[in-house]
Amino acid sequence: MIGLCMMLATLFLSHGSPMHALQAGRAGAGWVRLGERIGKPRAVLIASAHWDSEWPMLTTSTRPETIHDFGGFPDELYKLRYPAPGAPEVAQRAIELLKAAGIPASANGCRGLDHGAWVPLRHMYPDADVPVVQLSLQTQLPAAHTLRVGRLLAPLASEGVLIIGSGHMTHNLREWIEFARRHRMHVTEGATAPYVDEFRAWVDAALRDQDADRIARWSEEAPHAQRAHPSDEHFLPLPFAFGAAGPQPSVERIDLGVDSGVLALDAYVFTPRS
Repeated sequence: MIGLCMMLATLFLSHGSPMHALQAGRAGAGWVRLGERIGKPRAVLIASAHWDSEWPMLTTSTRPETIHDFGGFPDELYKLRYPAPGAPEVAQRAIELLKAAGIPASANGCRGLDHGAWVPLRHMYPDADVPVVQLSLQTQLPAAHTLRVGRLLAPLASEGVLIIGSGHMTHNLREWIEFARRHRMHVTEGATAPYVDEFRAWVDAALRDQDADRIARWSEEAPHAQRAHPSDEHFLPLPFAFGAAGPQPSVERIDLGVDSGVLALDAYVFTPRS
């Protein structure tokens, strides 16, 4: 178990298809390595693209359920459970940090863990022995808000809490479905659509330049932003994780492939500077 006072890195993960829970693939193998590299934290606080609310909410259940928030997959996938305990004290600490800054955060004792949370965590911590708190996103607010939420929760990283943003580097499901229809498959290591590489290169440059303002303006400035993200919920976990690493963290990109040529599975490790 990681001790307190050690400033943990924060992570951005592209969580991919729920099928990664059954077929790990390159992304799942990458998540396993990240879990081994970081070790077991006191708890995980994860913001998933699949929970949206007007203002931040945090799960306070001691036994969060496994939410199967998807359809059309094999029966075996719906039988999976990720029985990690909750960490209501971490949730309450996060609520206090946000409220102190004037953000009306609140607790949610009923919400469980959606697949954006439990699928990657199943590979990182397969014994489900690390407590997990999930945080909601606010897609109706600018990305600058999400970046600020991350910054306000940064103190948790020095309290043994691993902060994760779980979304996707690119997320055009219509193009992904069309690829699958044409090729009768969902995942491949084939050619990547040029716009995907241009978008991820812009994001990587902005992160390495420590340009939080540019990241906050991604939807106006990034090339092919609307094509890469027809809606922004899968991008917002990235500014959240970047903000939670504190000022000017070191930036490490991990290339975990591109599903069907259009869903980039990049991961990022943001290491706070001492």
